[in-house]
Amino acid sequence: MKFTKLQATGNDFILIYARNMELDWPKLARDMCHRHCGIGADGLLLVIPSNAADLKMRMFNPDGSEAEVCGNGLRCFAKYVIDRGIAARQNLTVETIVGTRTIQASIAQGKVSHAKVNMGMPRFRAEDIPVLMEKQQKGRGEVDITYISDYPLTIDKRKLALSFVSMGNPHAVSFLSQPVADFPLSEIGPQVENHPIFPERVNFEIARVLNRNKIEARVWERGAGETLSCGSGTCAIAVITRLKGHTDNEVDIILPGGNLTINWDGVGEVYLSGPVEEVFSGEWLK
Repeated sequence: MKFTKLQATGNDFILIYARNMELDWPKLARDMCHRHCGIGADGLLLVIPSNAADLKMRMFNPDGSEAEVCGNGLRCFAKYVIDRGIAARQNLTVETIVGTRTIQASIAQGKVSHAKVNMGMPRFRAEDIPVLMEKQQKGRGEVDITYISDYPLTIDKRKLALSFVSMGNPHAVSFLSQPVADFPLSEIGPQVENHPIFPERVNFEIARVLNRNKIEARVWERGAGETLSCGSGTCAIAVITRLKGHTDNEVDIILPGGNLTINWDGVGEVYLSGPVEEVFSGEWLK
């Protein structure tokens, strides 16, 4: 079976053109994504024909679970299908579990070098994320806030203030005053991901606002662990900082794998932009 590995700011994926293929995708994702016994990746992406868009993308995490959407994965997806002529144009529509996403690809020397993804509208209701929490009693017992901000959660005696948003998948963002490199993400991340208040688990981001146009961040991804970059995670960070009034509409987010640019006007759809590269192609023999 032929595959290609791509990376977008260090977030790496295995792509397979899965037309007319039916396999045990969760098991294959676990095997192929394994860093030592497989190819090694943050996820397995399938390119599938679609009746609702130009193409359909399915994404499986290294633990075999299927993700609703993946921003960096969509950028890799665009490069894969455009460079190979599977898609005939630079502006794509891609079907995902949570709806159709549009991608605008930039070409350099005949290949896709960057891609901009419309990540859709952020959602803030507890049931949309989802998160189980005690509601603040006011009036009929509804939460008297537009979005859930600075929700207190204590992990290993460390007090976290979490803000929640769904970008089609669930995110919990915690803001720090110290450099993100100093945070024990490998210890705290899995406990937040699997905390009982998150019935479908959660992606956990830590971020520090440097100025109105720049943020540094790290991400613990649901089903994958810490990754060098996360597209939907950076969108979640940018949305929350914009709502808090700490950043402008456009913000650069510095991640261990590189920089991503997020645009959000505070009311509409969120846009994710960044570079994308092909790493290598091969054949899976198992």
